[in-house]
Amino acid sequence: MVTASSKELSEANQSGTRESVISVQGLTKVFKDFWGRPKAKAVNNVDFEVKRGEVFGLLGPNGSGKSTTIKMLLGLLYPTRGHIEVFGHSPRHVATKSRIGYLPEESYLYRYLNSQETLDFFGNLFNLNAVERRKRSDQLIEMVGLNNARNRQVGEFSKGMQRRIGLAQALINDPDLVILDEPTAGLDPIGCREIKDLIVALAKRGKTVILSSHLLSDVEDVCDRVVIYYGGRIQAKGTLQELLATPDVTRITTPVLKRETMNRVLEIIRSEVREDSVSVDNPTQNLESYFLGVVERARAEETATSGAVAGGVADYLKAAQGSEQGSRDKVLDRLTVAEGQPAPARQAKTTPQEKVDHAKLDQLSQEQAVSGAATKAVTPGQNQGSIDAANDKLSSLLNDGAKGDTSADHDSSKAKS
Repeated sequence: MVTASSKELSEANQSGTRESVISVQGLTKVFKDFWGRPKAKAVNNVDFEVKRGEVFGLLGPNGSGKSTTIKMLLGLLYPTRGHIEVFGHSPRHVATKSRIGYLPEESYLYRYLNSQETLDFFGNLFNLNAVERRKRSDQLIEMVGLNNARNRQVGEFSKGMQRRIGLAQALINDPDLVILDEPTAGLDPIGCREIKDLIVALAKRGKTVILSSHLLSDVEDVCDRVVIYYGGRIQAKGTLQELLATPDVTRITTPVLKRETMNRVLEIIRSEVREDSVSVDNPTQNLESYFLGVVERARAEETATSGAVAGGVADYLKAAQGSEQGSRDKVLDRLTVAEGQPAPARQAKTTPQEKVDHAKLDQLSQEQAVSGAATKAVTPGQNQGSIDAANDKLSSLLNDGAKGDTSADHDSSKAKS
């Protein structure tokens, strides 16, 4: 899969003016009891905006209002107060929903359908024709690593495998806005890395992703901006660089230095700051990077495994990067062509080949050759032996025919008597 750092993704997203995909102003949701009395204020006066091609993170502890916000963005819940726009329309606008892909926190799937049937069902909801449904389903099943479990019923899947097929159904309609609620829950480290790489690839191709997750390392790897909820309010928001940078500390990274050089550098630094505020150590990689490195080495040695092995990003999701046109009324064949390259030439229609009886054709050719030889004038230099042989062959055929006629007449007279 495609990998890219959050810094590279942020720089790509900051180039040019991007349209607003989601605009939320003064969003408030109060749940009431049977008698209409306020019971809980899940979301309290929330404001934020999400741009096209951005990976936007929703963070916060359990019960802080993240899932409630997502449900209001999808039109599944009505806000008590406030204003929401998704692609410039109300969340309840029917045509807008066809441009959204949603992976809920719990995978609600028909347990007696297999992977192929599940994707075919969801593709049919978006009015995709049978050929396109089949094409996308094959690509998505390969992408999420369920090719070996294609014919197994979804009810037999583990939680991690259900998250994989759930992600595939969220992408079956080639959405412009992808909302993922805890997408890596139940996945192994390899699956988590693949999901994060997929999110980065989608953002690089102009799609907008909203990610809600409790795994802060996942959010840190892929998100451009985040909001942190607590008590239904946004307590902090901004880019990761703004929120995570420590401005009063400087880190210097160098190759291994000689002891004399290190001592001189430390002497200069300690002359400017307190000695106990300077530390020297070796940088370490995180456990995820080390784990993935071990797995990659095992794959390079062609070690067999019966687990999930994901493929690359589905072809129809590979839209040309930087395209300003929205995905409304997109033709998938046009999306798969790289920007600036001509579309592949349409293949000419081939006519069905007629079946040829070669034995009959050879017989006709021989008869034509014999007829031509009989009518052709004999030249003095012609091979007389070949002509005599042909005459003998013709005489034998005539004699055989005459005998056949005689025997037939004899049989006929015998039958009459």
